[in-house]
Amino acid sequence: MSDGAAGLLVAAPASGSGKTTLTLALLRCLRNRGRAVASVKAGPDYIDPAFHQAASGRPCINLDSWAMRPETLAAAVARAGAGAELLIGEGVMGLFDGAPLSGPLGLAAGSTAEVAALTGWPVVLAVDCKGMGASVAALVAGFAGFHPAVPLAGVILNNVAGARHETLLRAACEGAGIKVFGALGRDAALARPSRHLGLVQAGEDKALEDFLEAAAAAVAAGVDVAALGAAARPAKIAAAARDGFVPPVPPLGQRIAVARDLAFSFAYPLLLDAWRHAGAEVSFFSPLADEAPPAAADAVYLPGGYPELHAGRLAGNDGFLAGLRAAAARAAAVYGECGGYMVLGQGLEDTDGQRHAMAGLLPLESSFMVPERHLGYRRATLLAAGPLGRADAAFRAHEFHYARVLGAEGPAETALFEVRTAEGGGAVRVGQRRGPIFGSFLHLIDGAAAS
Repeated sequence: MSDGAAGLLVAAPASGSGKTTLTLALLRCLRNRGRAVASVKAGPDYIDPAFHQAASGRPCINLDSWAMRPETLAAAVARAGAGAELLIGEGVMGLFDGAPLSGPLGLAAGSTAEVAALTGWPVVLAVDCKGMGASVAALVAGFAGFHPAVPLAGVILNNVAGARHETLLRAACEGAGIKVFGALGRDAALARPSRHLGLVQAGEDKALEDFLEAAAAAVAAGVDVAALGAAARPAKIAAAARDGFVPPVPPLGQRIAVARDLAFSFAYPLLLDAWRHAGAEVSFFSPLADEAPPAAADAVYLPGGYPELHAGRLAGNDGFLAGLRAAAARAAAVYGECGGYMVLGQGLEDTDGQRHAMAGLLPLESSFMVPERHLGYRRATLLAAGPLGRADAAFRAHEFHYARVLGAEGPAETALFEVRTAEGGGAVRVGQRRGPIFGSFLHLIDGAAAS
């Protein structure tokens, strides 16, 4: 990103305040007006960025101030804004919510507030005003004055009941010296369908284009979009990014085949770009289309996604499964994260209790019949040398799934990582490695100093 590109962050007091819808609406509205607009998403998220890309026409890059090294964060900002004049960022959870420990700025690590402080991007607070009157001013004033390193540009009033309600809310905010960029009324048509990991994926949403245009029209009518754009500021860390940086995760090989479809969609663009920059060739194949990884590939990456929703189909795709086994037989590195890890296992039990045979390359039986939530940042240390690096190589990672392991995950002596929580406690061994085949439920985000 050039030093002249500008950005701002859409944040909220809490999850469920409408910041995703507002971000998508702004992106599409600005794109419709001919602006070169791009986006970022704070925190670990694979689903919302696909909606961002549909709205803006450009890949969305994640920024994670807990998991990313400073040089990776700077490179992510640079990659996100390349060729764009304006960056719109979507926050994570509430503005000051993050890992339960403080970063160097005294802010929750990984929070939207920490990203704002590190980049210098102003925050626009989206407030759900249902059931609220003049108290909105006290709420927003509290956020504005909470930390001096988090600049609040103003507020967008969301879920407003009508003209009288909007007048009351505006008067309260403006009386407290808070800039109101606009207001959005209640509109059930702007809700999107969800499932267990978040929104139904963008690629499955048949009404997405209609939704984006309707949301853009609502923002154009109710929000001063030009004033929002004028409030954006260049990122303080943009100039810190140079032509190259150490990839967040080492390239798995020279020719890396990446599974990509609705069952395997959780791969960060920044990671794939970094592999290409390091000289690797990256190609894609679709397990749902019964495609095998190319025979020339010396590495196969099965990212996370929703294989549990397609388990029966995957189990019947003999070309795909045979291709995985052939890659293993020729000693290609085969790596699975979360959903990809389950597919490398022996079997996957769906929500109805039906077992579907998977690739059988790792000793893992997983089940969704009795869902069990696993969520949080993780510190991971590699237990043996391999394509991910030397033994003791450290990573920052995130875990979010509802799969339950039936029996043991596998022999402890062949576990892939030793893992601790974000705070550094509760060391356990997770994942499995068997020759060139390896995987775990972790989504690796970046390398890290040993901890």
